[in-house]
Amino acid sequence: MRNALSAALVALACLLVPCAALAAWTVHGLADTGRYVGTMAPLSADPAVRDAVADAVGDGVVQELEAGPARDLFGPFVRDAVRSFTHTEAFGTVWEAGNRAVHDAVLHALRDGRADPGPVTVDLAPVTAELKRQLVADRMPFADRIPVEHTRVAVVPAEETAELRTGYRLLDAAAFWLPLAAVVLAVTGITVAVHRRRALTATGLGVALGGGLLAVAVAAGRRLTLADVPEPVHRPAAGVVYDALTATLRTASWTLLALGLTVALACLLTGLRRRRREPAAGRSRRRRAKTRTVTGASSPACDEVRNGSPQPPVAGPRL
Repeated sequence: MRNALSAALVALACLLVPCAALAAWTVHGLADTGRYVGTMAPLSADPAVRDAVADAVGDGVVQELEAGPARDLFGPFVRDAVRSFTHTEAFGTVWEAGNRAVHDAVLHALRDGRADPGPVTVDLAPVTAELKRQLVADRMPFADRIPVEHTRVAVVPAEETAELRTGYRLLDAAAFWLPLAAVVLAVTGITVAVHRRRALTATGLGVALGGGLLAVAVAAGRRLTLADVPEPVHRPAAGVVYDALTATLRTASWTLLALGLTVALACLLTGLRRRRREPAAGRSRRRRAKTRTVTGASSPACDEVRNGSPQPPVAGPRL
């Protein structure tokens, strides 16, 4: 019964390890504005991200032009201007401000239960103001005439807001309770086991297996995410963003794998060393017992000396 209970507790603890790592990464990594912006900021220098942003912004600006000769005439110039802008230092500032504004809006909608159940929107006025300030500082013509208007853009549809809010609350609770439950279950399973060394070895192997499964899940999630990108041209940029956001999760998966294998290997080597010592100790005990037996076995004369009976004289050779 103790072995069965120990096996069940250890298996459950190892199953919770990758789930706990995923929940902790979501709450303490993605949901932290500073870490999110710090992770996304270097991507402004990536060529794939620049091309994707230039295409999206250029198409959006061209769509605002009236259909006709003006669109056909100014469309290529607008796209070239936007693409040139993505190679300036001002683009990095605007990229960081835009990511911060979007993240703050989404996070506010997820954490505030009294928020509007409608779509999550972000006001682009701060981003436009930062863009205008940078262009004016760079002395770009007509930059001071750029209008700064409060334009709200939907980043999360209304039908997905409620589901995301519920999922975030569950992950927020899981990020605290799942690691604690995994540690308690693992310690309890090792404690109640008859052979604790074997239970500790099984725990290490289970943690390593959980880390490997987490790494496989991250790789599978990348493939599914890129498959959902509507335009194949933007998939390299989506891959760069996905890799940047999941870098911490990949590190956690490899850390769990290495830690589990190290614990299991240490327990295995310790057990082998102990098994080698036991036969040597057994041989030493048998050798000492044999020595005592040989020493204790004596001749009849020695027995008479012990019993106090006289010994017959020893006859010497006659001369």
